[in-house]
Amino acid sequence: MDGVLVHEGERVPGADRFVDTLIASGRRFLVLTNNSMYTPRDLAARLAAAGLRIPESSLWTSALATARFLDSQRPHGTAYVIGEAGLTTALHDIGYVLTDRQPDYVVLGETRSYSFSAITTAIRLIGAGSRFIATNPDPTGPSALGLLPACGSVAALVTRATGVDPYFVGKPNPLMVREGLNTLGAHSETTVMVGDRMDTDVVAGIEAGLETILVLSGMTTADAVERFPYRPSRVVASVAELVDELEHTPKPADAG
Repeated sequence: MDGVLVHEGERVPGADRFVDTLIASGRRFLVLTNNSMYTPRDLAARLAAAGLRIPESSLWTSALATARFLDSQRPHGTAYVIGEAGLTTALHDIGYVLTDRQPDYVVLGETRSYSFSAITTAIRLIGAGSRFIATNPDPTGPSALGLLPACGSVAALVTRATGVDPYFVGKPNPLMVREGLNTLGAHSETTVMVGDRMDTDVVAGIEAGLETILVLSGMTTADAVERFPYRPSRVVASVAELVDELEHTPKPADAG
């Protein structure tokens, strides 16, 4: 989502045509984001305000992926959560109870108001045996005023205090991509990952067996691509360059 369709809340030029062409062509797609703060309904409204008409069912967040992972590991469990409505709603929806009394998990997500008191509670619970889960490893996130500390940075603080590393569910963990493929009912051989970050989007796509397209409208610059030991299948300036190709390429029978 960020850096591909929107950048600091503004629509990337041509992103609306790209999304409209995906829908008109009948191709199945998911918009992935490591941001766990918002529910799909909230995100759909925010994207609509930027001129992008994306249904809730086409939004896949690290919060949803985390909830699905926990449901597969320990159904109807308990968790102490640091995060916003996107994460707490996803956990409630799978039947989890949110508590600070001997929870099965401490789950750390994104928020713009990390509380010292809440982080202290998390550290004590992990020290007492709760398992440590984090929605995503991103150390920073963008804002209109510059970079902000993100989930990965706060997770590092908790790890430093407890000696316990979290299990990160979001990108670059290919688990998030594979769960997205299951949601789409798509196959890796006919699905493409389009992302703006080599260290999350592209590597996650490669490890999930997808073709990968890096767009230069977000975090990774053209010069930075050569620093990585892996490469995307293609590099384009933005999704605007893909519109004509979508319009003139027949959709495979199992297109995602």
